[in-house]
Amino acid sequence: MAYRDCRRLVCSAVAAAIMAGPADRPRMSLPPPPLVERLDRLLPQTQCGQCGYPGCRPYAQAMAAGQAGPDHCPPGGDEGALALAHVLGVPPLPYDRQRGQYKPSAVAVVVEEDCIGCTKCIQACPVDAIIGGARLMHVVLDPLCTGCELCVPACPVDCIVMEPAAAS
Repeated sequence: MAYRDCRRLVCSAVAAAIMAGPADRPRMSLPPPPLVERLDRLLPQTQCGQCGYPGCRPYAQAMAAGQAGPDHCPPGGDEGALALAHVLGVPPLPYDRQRGQYKPSAVAVVVEEDCIGCTKCIQACPVDAIIGGARLMHVVLDPLCTGCELCVPACPVDCIVMEPAAAS
């Protein structure tokens, strides 16, 4: 086969593929995400530990394994418990109020005048939303703060307050 014939054949094949368009191509269907992933996506990602697990992912893993119910997450509230129950295919329950109370989204704010720079809040933050150095004032990065409140009791001088999160 001559070079010209090969070139003509390749060009014809490319043109046919382009003209066929996406409708004629076989559709690949992606499998649904694993149960743990689906449950984790429904959780508020506060990493607060109120559910009894060290974060949202471990709680999702426990639910998927049948070791925890969908009602353990106060930050998710009743709506979150309902969504988790639906995915798990179990009867819906309101969230367990003995684990904590549902609150609107909030972010931590460091009161600059009172901060002594002890770094205890930095160590307590599960998502690294607090920055600063030893003996220097610390700052909370609002977009990263999940509102878990774990930094509040860690502060020895009570210079961290929770404020309503800005609407996004």
